[in-house]
Amino acid sequence: MTTPGSSRAVAQALDALRHGWAIRIEPDHGDHGALDLLPAETAYAQPGLYAARLLVSAARAATLKLGNTREFNPAAPVLIRGIEPFSLNAARDLADPARDLDSPLRGPFRADPLPDAAVAQTAMELARMAGILPAFLIATGSDIAVTLTPADLAAFRDADALSIQARARLPVDATADAEIVAFRARDDLREHVALIIGMQDHDRVPLVRLHSECLTGDVLGSLKCDCGPQLDAALDAMAREAEAGGWGVLLYLRQEGRGIGLINKLRAYQLQDQGFDTIDANERLGLPNEARDFPVAARMLDLLGVPAIRLMTNNPAKVEGLRDAGVDVVERVPHELPSNPHNHRYLATKRDRSGHLLG
Repeated sequence: MTTPGSSRAVAQALDALRHGWAIRIEPDHGDHGALDLLPAETAYAQPGLYAARLLVSAARAATLKLGNTREFNPAAPVLIRGIEPFSLNAARDLADPARDLDSPLRGPFRADPLPDAAVAQTAMELARMAGILPAFLIATGSDIAVTLTPADLAAFRDADALSIQARARLPVDATADAEIVAFRARDDLREHVALIIGMQDHDRVPLVRLHSECLTGDVLGSLKCDCGPQLDAALDAMAREAEAGGWGVLLYLRQEGRGIGLINKLRAYQLQDQGFDTIDANERLGLPNEARDFPVAARMLDLLGVPAIRLMTNNPAKVEGLRDAGVDVVERVPHELPSNPHNHRYLATKRDRSGHLLG
């Protein structure tokens, strides 16, 4: 068993959760309020596997009308107790919104007080980072793969752990004058990249685009979002900037689905097909609508020697997030593309519920 004390424990915990192994989260001071947690989605069936309580996100509990929550707040988990212990299948029925209509709830349920709010919040954040549903059986007696604390998660997020690992010339469709730079964090499997378009000139403020990974849009040409066209348009704009004597930087961040992961994004797509918009779909999953890491983008810019930028975005949260992380955003450059029949509602939701600007 691994003992707490370093950010390495978080990387080990993420691996354990993906494999379906139990983890223990202890408070930063002492062990009163520690929780032994078995991930409901990935755990494997074991003889006698039952749990008296289930930890879920506040958003998922509110969707199921299980918690005493008045507002949607994915950072405030709810500890659920049923009239009978939860089996693994019963836990999955509660965790997965795809089962809401197929598996009627067998209550009554009640919400128990959390022994330590920071411990429970850490569990929800680990579930999001692992790309699994935010639901855990309180797994008394299970073998524990790793023990960690909220402080370990804070150490894991230390942006200074990011460093440049490789760079090379990379001609692309938009321009032959491009260089790719790869970044790696010590304990994070995600490898972010930057594409520098044109000649880096410290006397000129570059045109910059933060683009979060979107496999369906960037690679498969999905029409459900505008990610692929936005990526292409950003590179074309930077190429024109370079032709005029300027330069640009595309930061390609490995944050699929606004930070909830590919599988959970596809689960949200399934719910959208049932009539929910993108925000409501994430809420039914018990996940936040926005979970991207803007400080990592700020650190990438710092490593590239870019203190000030002209940011291509219609999202004020990106501007605010980068400024909070110390980046001087001297100009917001509008970046809007026409909708299509498949993404019209998605774009309208971003505008009406997420505060995206028109132009």
